[in-house]
Amino acid sequence: MKRYKLRHDRCRAALLFVLAAGTVAPSAYAGERKEQGIPDAKLAAHARYLVQQGVAHEHGEGVPRNPVRAVAHYCEAARLGDAEAMYALGWMYANGRGTQRNDAYAGTLFAMAAARGDVQARRMLRFTGGHSGQVPPCLNAAPAVALDDHEWNPETHIRSLSAERQRIARMIIELAPTYQISPRFALAIAVAESRLDAGAVSPKNAMGVMQLIPDTAARFNVRDPFDPRENIKGGLAYLRWLLAYFRGDIALAAAGYNAGEGAVDRYRGVPPYPETRAYVSRILNFVARRDHPFDSRIARPSVKMPAGQAASEGASDT
Repeated sequence: MKRYKLRHDRCRAALLFVLAAGTVAPSAYAGERKEQGIPDAKLAAHARYLVQQGVAHEHGEGVPRNPVRAVAHYCEAARLGDAEAMYALGWMYANGRGTQRNDAYAGTLFAMAAARGDVQARRMLRFTGGHSGQVPPCLNAAPAVALDDHEWNPETHIRSLSAERQRIARMIIELAPTYQISPRFALAIAVAESRLDAGAVSPKNAMGVMQLIPDTAARFNVRDPFDPRENIKGGLAYLRWLLAYFRGDIALAAAGYNAGEGAVDRYRGVPPYPETRAYVSRILNFVARRDHPFDSRIARPSVKMPAGQAASEGASDT
């Protein structure tokens, strides 16, 4: 099959999508963002950026070729309702590029794109068939998680802050559930990292509220680390990944945020660095819990950490 040349002049986020053979609503994900007050234009721009990143990683344009990462970018954009991303992801499934070949998934994706007016996707349906009723797992809405913060009153912690730091704290509390992160845990990390200072820069060039190093900022698509909202979203995306990687273990996720997940894997627990152990102890004391709900689809679990390992291992000496 000839690879369709992606067009960069068409981008839109749909509110609802229904096909005769079943209902597929990647725009439900967009709806989650709309509930947070993010306008359609922002969603569309982010989807366009994700598609461009997908193309770059699929073909090795300016970055190392990485079809698996291309699939992830296309899927995220498809969940935002982008027709080109749906077509591109369908093409990846139809050809087994970056993922296992699956014509049923490809047919669904081509049908979704065709319903949004993509002519090439409509042509591809004769090869894969139409909507199959089967949807790639990455398009499913993330499962709800019980964050169990209902008895926690954030105002007791932020009312004594300056007006600007209160604004930052409330932004974290607002955004955290969108990333399936307990607001209490997210705020603990931000306070430990920067004391809610959007302009903070560490000696290791960690930047902003969530103290993102350049590699982490790039990894989670943060273009301006000194934009508080963008920085917080990048930090929350990283926390969500760490929680999945460490199976909801708050101590290990916090240690990974401070020292890197590689160090946690290497020591098979909280690394013996005084700074990291003190950091983990502060987080645990503030959060007052040892485990956190997580979405297992976000990351494969660490093979270094045995399932059921106590969250307090390696942190009890602080």
